[in-house]
Amino acid sequence: MLSQYSISPLSTEAIAAARAAVDIKTKPPGSLGRIEDLAVTISAAQGTLKPSADPARLFLYAGDHGLTEEGVSAWPSEVTAQMVLNFLAGGAAANVFSRTNGIDITIVDAGVKAPLPDNPALVRAGIRNGTRNAMNEDAMTTEETAAALEFGARLAAEAVEAGTRTVLIGEMGIGNTSSATLLGHSIAGLDIDTLTGPGAGLDREGVSRKAEILKKVASRKPGKLAPIEALSAFGGLEIAAMAGTIIGAASRGGIVLVDGFIASAAALCALSARPEAAEYTIFSHRSKEPGHRLMMEAIGADPLIDLNLRLGEGSGALLAFPLLRNACSMLCDMATFESAGVSGKE
Repeated sequence: MLSQYSISPLSTEAIAAARAAVDIKTKPPGSLGRIEDLAVTISAAQGTLKPSADPARLFLYAGDHGLTEEGVSAWPSEVTAQMVLNFLAGGAAANVFSRTNGIDITIVDAGVKAPLPDNPALVRAGIRNGTRNAMNEDAMTTEETAAALEFGARLAAEAVEAGTRTVLIGEMGIGNTSSATLLGHSIAGLDIDTLTGPGAGLDREGVSRKAEILKKVASRKPGKLAPIEALSAFGGLEIAAMAGTIIGAASRGGIVLVDGFIASAAALCALSARPEAAEYTIFSHRSKEPGHRLMMEAIGADPLIDLNLRLGEGSGALLAFPLLRNACSMLCDMATFESAGVSGKE
């Protein structure tokens, strides 16, 4: 997958230097826990002992899913386009949290079904307007999947080359928890009943009905699938673009901060195909969506925070981002035992 985007492993020398620099700060070694680990990762990725999480950019990908025709969501597919307009108007949670944190947003029409007006803040993939109904046929052709992956990779690579240090990924797409569930099942072999959740608001009966629908969809392509095969079979365009974004950012040394359940499904695709990107990938939060914990275990990830979030949009990544900023500040600005005249441990 995206083999033209070469990803270099983090230098063991850079990791050791960053760890040594963290350990001489005025604190007991390891006392800042995962903040220290974040500082080491970002330092090694950037090749400097003066790392910065800024500037950061949220790529917010929107796409529609033909599978919504089967009744897997409590909301009509028209809401995807309506929410894109809300993003463009600055009224969504993602906009609010982005402004609070000083993070720019790139809003991407990865494959929205309804027409959207031209807007200088909107980037269009131009691949297709929504996926096909995965109940009856593959959601995307292999060529469409490859195009979405390349589109996301190119956006991220260009952003990092232009100075972005942290890439956040988020999404909007009615029906995309169904695609995420099918991807977790087909790539990692996770149980559909356990993975299936309420998404944007299904009740218990709706969740049960959704699980039965997804089992039927999965039976069309049984067994474990390679990431590109799974994406083509079950969608979606925004998920493929996010997977590409992880690989593209990592190929240029950028840190990727992943949002919740759907973004993690994109990460599952990307890291299953390109495990070397894992060193550059940080998972922001554990979603309230019930299958997210299983997906994190399959990836081997431990998210930074758990606030019972299940909105999407990159909202969890935006809320977790200050932890990266503070980790860098600790490494850059905190006194050492020597500079502060503090005695070290005997």
